[in-house]
Amino acid sequence: MTEILREAAMTPLFRLYLGLVLCLLLSPAAFPQRSRDAPKNEGQMSWRVLRPIVRGTRAAVGAGAPLSSEASMRLLHAGGNAVDAGVAGLYAAAVGEFSHFGFGGEAPILIRTADGQVHSIGGLGTAPKKMTLEFFRSHRQEPEIVQESRRRGRNGGPIPSYGMLPALVPGMVDGGLLALRDFGTQSFGEIIQPAVDLADGMPLDGIRSSSISHSVRIFKLFPTSQRVYLPGGRVPRVGSIFRQPDLARTLRSMIAAEKAALAQGATRQAAIDAVRDHFYRGEIARKIGKFSKENGGLLRYEDLAAFRLEVERPEKTTYRNFEVYKSGFYTQGPILLQALNLLEGYDLRSMGWNTAEYIHIVTEALKLAYADRDTYYADPKFSKIPPALLTKAYADQRRGLIDPAKASTEFRPGRFDSKEPPHPAFYAGQLRPLTDALASHDTTCLNIIDNKGVMFSVTPSGAWMPSVIAADTGIPLTQRAQSFLMMPNHPNVVEPGKRPRITLSPTLVTRRGQPIMALSTPGGDQQDQAILQVLLAVLEFRLNPQAAVEAPRIQTRHMVASFDDHAMDPNLLLLDERMPASVEVALKQLGHQIERRSRWSSGSAPVAVLRAPNGVISAGADPYGYRYADAW
Repeated sequence: MTEILREAAMTPLFRLYLGLVLCLLLSPAAFPQRSRDAPKNEGQMSWRVLRPIVRGTRAAVGAGAPLSSEASMRLLHAGGNAVDAGVAGLYAAAVGEFSHFGFGGEAPILIRTADGQVHSIGGLGTAPKKMTLEFFRSHRQEPEIVQESRRRGRNGGPIPSYGMLPALVPGMVDGGLLALRDFGTQSFGEIIQPAVDLADGMPLDGIRSSSISHSVRIFKLFPTSQRVYLPGGRVPRVGSIFRQPDLARTLRSMIAAEKAALAQGATRQAAIDAVRDHFYRGEIARKIGKFSKENGGLLRYEDLAAFRLEVERPEKTTYRNFEVYKSGFYTQGPILLQALNLLEGYDLRSMGWNTAEYIHIVTEALKLAYADRDTYYADPKFSKIPPALLTKAYADQRRGLIDPAKASTEFRPGRFDSKEPPHPAFYAGQLRPLTDALASHDTTCLNIIDNKGVMFSVTPSGAWMPSVIAADTGIPLTQRAQSFLMMPNHPNVVEPGKRPRITLSPTLVTRRGQPIMALSTPGGDQQDQAILQVLLAVLEFRLNPQAAVEAPRIQTRHMVASFDDHAMDPNLLLLDERMPASVEVALKQLGHQIERRSRWSSGSAPVAVLRAPNGVISAGADPYGYRYADAW
């Protein structure tokens, strides 16, 4: 086949075809833009795009893996809307992408309904009642857990990165059920079937096999995990059929709860509530609580039984003529809104795509936004968020701190009273550099737009490998409590019943209320800076979604890590290997500390779905992060 392709590449017809494909991939986004001059460095925008964009008229999906995308497409073909398809893909990903996400994890969701309203669902669990600052101050960590963290290039903090102790109440299950009940059209039995099919047996890919291989040591501490991930005591091979019978049984018990409620005359919504009660107040919750207690964990049945999510109002800003929506301050999502408010004061297009001037301004805006995140963001139910953070007036004030000729090395959060804001990284005892392992974490993504204008964006994560399986439920527990801080005076300090400030960050964009984009990415602390760059690539430089997600990106490390011991690497800026050497030289002259990274190590892997005014819906998926897109 290689020789055939090589010969084909030499033919004039093939070269003409390739040229047409590249022209289409780099064509302007298909919605109206204000008239502006072309960017001054269009030559830098001519990188090779690996994948063709996918387009449809009924729906488009951008997902973390083919099996997740296929689950969403099954529901769309069956007549479901974007929410039905999104929840189906979410649950399927919890089975098929177990290296990055599981049923015990988190999944913040944004939904735009056909009437133009945008809604937020937290999808994030709370700390158990026994999870206190005093507990972690006095607790001595298991040596095996500490060794595992270090072996993976991580330096765990007082709250462990692995094992039983960082487990929160599972939030993703309730988030998906709430989305389905209030905004979907299908039954739970219909949307969960793709996940059941995968749990019954799925072909194992290289990513999942490798994640098991790298987790063998820690699985020895947890026989329940060893039984699931090491069938027969061995790492399952790529291409083998991987089965999760305990999880399949758990999911079928949830289907049975819905059927029993319907048989008794319950409405569709009430039957979905019966599924929620079965998971959080029935035998599943009792098994999780009992297992945690018997194995030194903090999670109890009572924590699950008291948990219940509600639909929330998203955070929002405007950028040019667009409305941009993010989840609340219990996520890092609002930093995108803060960065856009700052950047709205610049003519980015005249600077040129990925010029040194453009990168410098974007980076300095992100530094200011991250400083506010690391100082003030937390669960709003426990902490007062400064109301000025998302205002245009605050952005105007902060914009004056950006020096167009010099990179800042300082940590500069906004000041809202006379007290000096706390610095989480300094509190840890030293300003330790971030490793690549610490800067990005295991997460996936899923975004859908349908032809009714329904939009669905989710960033699922938690219960990643190596995970602890709770008893015989097949459900892996999350490790998300490590995102809490141990600073008594910080808004994100660990407290019972509280949500940690997480990195997960779905995104929706509309224009005068009409659907435009849904996008998200894995990448831990890198998520919103990657989303910002994809967003600007489309809105400012008119790239289509596939070209935008494949484009070279930067990563600033000038933030406090949300994981482990919350390290920081001031003024470090990572450049994609494809960026010109002249840009690197110019950025160094501005004072940035520069390192290069491969396009395969960008710290993120976004997907983006775009709807044009003529109804065409297109999707792009980052091939360097093995993302997948489909359309109908």
